[in-house]
Amino acid sequence: MPEGVTLLLIAVVIIALAFDYVNGFHDAANAIATVVSTRALSPRQALFMAGCLNFVGAVGHEAVAKTMAQDLIDSSITAGHLEVVLAALVGALLWNLLTWWWGLPSSSSHALVGGLIGAVSYHVGSLQNGAKWHNILMKVVVPGLVAPLLAIVVGYLLMVCILWFLYLIKATPARVNRNFRIMQRVSACLMAYSHGMADAQKVMGIITLALLAAGLHHGEHVPLWVKFSCALMIALGTSAGGWKIIKTMGTKIFKMQPVHGFAADMTSSFLLHTTASMGMPLSTTHVITGSIMGVGASKRVSAVRWGVAKRILGAWVFTIPASALVAACTCAIAERIF
Repeated sequence: MPEGVTLLLIAVVIIALAFDYVNGFHDAANAIATVVSTRALSPRQALFMAGCLNFVGAVGHEAVAKTMAQDLIDSSITAGHLEVVLAALVGALLWNLLTWWWGLPSSSSHALVGGLIGAVSYHVGSLQNGAKWHNILMKVVVPGLVAPLLAIVVGYLLMVCILWFLYLIKATPARVNRNFRIMQRVSACLMAYSHGMADAQKVMGIITLALLAAGLHHGEHVPLWVKFSCALMIALGTSAGGWKIIKTMGTKIFKMQPVHGFAADMTSSFLLHTTASMGMPLSTTHVITGSIMGVGASKRVSAVRWGVAKRILGAWVFTIPASALVAACTCAIAERIF
């Protein structure tokens, strides 16, 4: 392999792992915002737990990684063109850093998909060619629209059922808080595992795509070293924490008690585990935010700060086109350099 290609591949792997790390602290709120805000765990305990279970969830699966590597773009286009993969990563990484700075829980998943679309579309000179739009629609766009709404509905119904049960057994508030604080530790573990299962695999898919482009990998399975390195980086990133977003998710949407945090975590982990098993690169941010809104609305609609939700929605809408634009500009520069 030519020296220039080797250096470019190394750069792609390093930036991909950097994105994975940023994804970890950017999306740490997805795994621990509820358990920290309700004080079921201390911030340090929650971060350590989330980091460990992110790692376990990331190593154990690869359905989403296969989707990112094979199903969203025509991988033959990137063969011999590692600069396209590099540009996709840069576009996603820059958008992630920007929304983290603003304290907005935007989607790292959609940023990465937007980066791929922008870089590949610029490379082939057309939006119609290169990207597999049917797969993007069915595996990214439609689930991205449906999942938050489904999370709101499921979170609301689960919370209503829990409250109805507590009313029947005449549970006191002190007993409810004490028991659900313990139960929430379990639900937070499930959420952290599902987060690793869904999010780290996206970067695994990108590195696998780069290896395919460089002619160093054949077949469908993700190399073991890619799995472990991506799992480790997202675990380290989660352990570092993203406190601005944790504050937004945990306190600014709806002031939660342990019972609310338990219902939100259970709703999110169920949906994420299901969609990740189907290979859908769903946004964990979308799902947990929708779950929190649904749980909050079960108390009363006004309990949810819909103004904050509107800001978050705005970040969601612009994520794919914004990261695609940055990736296209990066691809234009990279192709002139390489």
